[in-house]
Amino acid sequence: MNNMPPAKRKLAMFLTALALVGSFALGFMGATILDIRSMVFNDDGEVEIARVIDLYAKTRTEEVSFEQFWNVWNMIKQNYVDQPVSEVDLFYGAIEGMVQGLNDPYSVYFPPVDAKEFADNLSGEFEGIGAEIGIRDEQLTIIAPLPASPAEQAGLRAGDKVYAIDGNDTRGITVEKAVSDIRGERGTDVVLTVSHDGFEGIEDITITRDRITIPTIVVEEERGDIRYLRISHFNEDTWGAFNKEVEKLIQDNPAGLVLDLRSNPGGFLDSAVRVASEWVEDGLIVDEHFSDGRTQPYSTRGSHRLADIPTVVLVDQGTASGSEIVAGALQDHGISQIIGMQTFGKGSVQNFEILPDGSALKITVAKWLTPDGRSINDEGITPDILLPEMIVEDDTAEDGFRDIGRAVAVSVLLGEDYAELIPESQEDNS
Repeated sequence: MNNMPPAKRKLAMFLTALALVGSFALGFMGATILDIRSMVFNDDGEVEIARVIDLYAKTRTEEVSFEQFWNVWNMIKQNYVDQPVSEVDLFYGAIEGMVQGLNDPYSVYFPPVDAKEFADNLSGEFEGIGAEIGIRDEQLTIIAPLPASPAEQAGLRAGDKVYAIDGNDTRGITVEKAVSDIRGERGTDVVLTVSHDGFEGIEDITITRDRITIPTIVVEEERGDIRYLRISHFNEDTWGAFNKEVEKLIQDNPAGLVLDLRSNPGGFLDSAVRVASEWVEDGLIVDEHFSDGRTQPYSTRGSHRLADIPTVVLVDQGTASGSEIVAGALQDHGISQIIGMQTFGKGSVQNFEILPDGSALKITVAKWLTPDGRSINDEGITPDILLPEMIVEDDTAEDGFRDIGRAVAVSVLLGEDYAELIPESQEDNS
């Protein structure tokens, strides 16, 4: 879009603005568009918001009921105590409010600065605390702290409720506003008021922000010639890194594979489909369902290089979206046992589109079902072996903690009895 000629870019920005209040008849093209250009651009070729408003006033109709919108706009312009009012801020704020009216925490409008921050997040690098957040039961919630991140080191855990950010109440906050408040320059602090287990356990946690680079793929050796493969995110680099590691894995011909999707908040749909396809030789990976009744099935693709390697999958309450697609596909096809905790339950697909002025719209366009037709939205995936906890304190361990989930997964692949690995305080619900 930045390569678009200035005149075309300005016209595209203007037409985007018109979408806020309705659409013109299909025949409204050609010379008429040139006439409108002369009405809304000043002598320097810049869009004048005031001229756009005048044009809106002439084109609005009772059929779309925008009279009240413009009445409020004019009342703010005329009566608000601090003048002059920024028309650009009102414009972006109006679009943000329109999208919020969907009451969907995953559909968001990003003004230009926020759009850039979100795009940086998708690229896998940003400055902040390193934690995915979401809205669960109308409360800001930690979906997953990233491994070795400031958030994890400070003690944040998947499922923690966040009641305040730097002392500001989070009731009614959007995910995007929370992200904006929590992020900041490297070396600065943010104080989160959180609870691990309800109101009785509320505490303030001070976290020092840092440069966060997400290592998408981690591969390690386990006992018994088992390999451990962790995927932390499905971003733009995931497939390339995963593909390289798979080439090494098939040369080693391991006896089994532990696929760790814990605290993986998802990301790009295509990356998740390509990864799952390496295990699924035939059939469906995921099926999208749109509001008009259309469906978009995604079948397995590629060479299925991991299909013959016994695999188990680790999940927890931070496993969401794309990682749930992978886990659901491997579970439904009977390829892998799922071990861990109930997953997050994000069974919807969002489209992210950058608009001509640098702003962006992320909007839910579909819901997805697993190969067996299961909807996991707000419910999550139930593991075959359910573990109430995944990490426990252990004084004998080098870092003071023991990864029960990983130990159980290796035992399952080796055909061992894993019951003794689970503390007596936990009930084996497998």
